[in-house]
Amino acid sequence: MYFTDRGIEELESRRGGDEVSLGWLAERLTEFIDLFPESEATVDRLATWLARLDDDDALDGAAPADSAAPADSALDGGAP
Repeated sequence: MYFTDRGIEELESRRGGDEVSLGWLAERLTEFIDLFPESEATVDRLATWLARLDDDDALDGAAPADSAAPADSALDGGAP
């Protein structure tokens, strides 16, 4: 288990049975970005990936073609 999996596991254990709309999730992600603007690129990447799950490119982990956002340091091992 990765250290970052703890939050995912807590989410699953506390809210795993909940059903929410994607609109609700989008509102929570927006609130999160307002509180933690340094995470905007990562949250945007996650939201784009979720939005495009049915696209072939999203499933192979490719970055969106129109994405101009810089790589988030949290995703690439903390490199500046």
